[in-house]
Amino acid sequence: MSDTAHTEHYIRGGDHLVTPWQARIRVSAFVPFSTVDWPGTASAVVFLQGCPWRCGYCQNPGLQSRSEPPALTWQHVESALRQRADSLDGVVFSGGEPTTDRALPNALRAVLDMGLRTGLHTGGAYPDRLAALLPLLDWVGFDIKADAAHYDSITGARGSALRAMRSARMLLASGVACEFRLTYHSALLSELAVLRAADLLTTLGVRRFVLQEFRPEGVVTELPPHAGISQHLLRELGMRFPLFAVRRADGGPACGQISGR
Repeated sequence: MSDTAHTEHYIRGGDHLVTPWQARIRVSAFVPFSTVDWPGTASAVVFLQGCPWRCGYCQNPGLQSRSEPPALTWQHVESALRQRADSLDGVVFSGGEPTTDRALPNALRAVLDMGLRTGLHTGGAYPDRLAALLPLLDWVGFDIKADAAHYDSITGARGSALRAMRSARMLLASGVACEFRLTYHSALLSELAVLRAADLLTTLGVRRFVLQEFRPEGVVTELPPHAGISQHLLRELGMRFPLFAVRRADGGPACGQISGR
């Protein structure tokens, strides 16, 4: 029998009785309040361990492996959420790649049962898992990595572009509110490659796109200097999407501002 959130089988976890999924979920960090991880929504953020990709600009490389024991229990997360429920609108699951964790559907149901909305940060590495999660989600922040030609070199994983595009199509077809964003480092991805990625997204029907400037915090890979974002790139992207924003590394004035085409 499946150990979903609606099946009450318990095992002992320390001094508490927990369901099997609560014992399995690998929570690496918890942020009790954020207004940036789900734009326009007061949310808590749950970081799950594990990611099959190895992007050089990753700010959470310590979350890539699932071999480390979890830093927090689900009981800790749930207790904190219940204490702050009156000040929160939702909960975002991030990572790593949170869909790596097979207990994520149970955690989403638990959040919904608290009366909170659910959000997800994903790169689309596991299309079938994302498809099962979409009915449980209110919002998705989808991290597009590159144009098709450069995807595998950015992620370090063969076939990653196909998986990401399959996930993107399913997300758009689902009607779940979403934001597509790309992290830009000028030495890793040319402006032409960014525009090709943008053109691919427009053919899929993406309306809301955010260009995220590379931030060095947490990055362990030694990278060449980032030259910044040119006005030419901003103009070209602004012409492609009805809703376009820039999130600058320095938190400058364009950060988070959405402009219409």
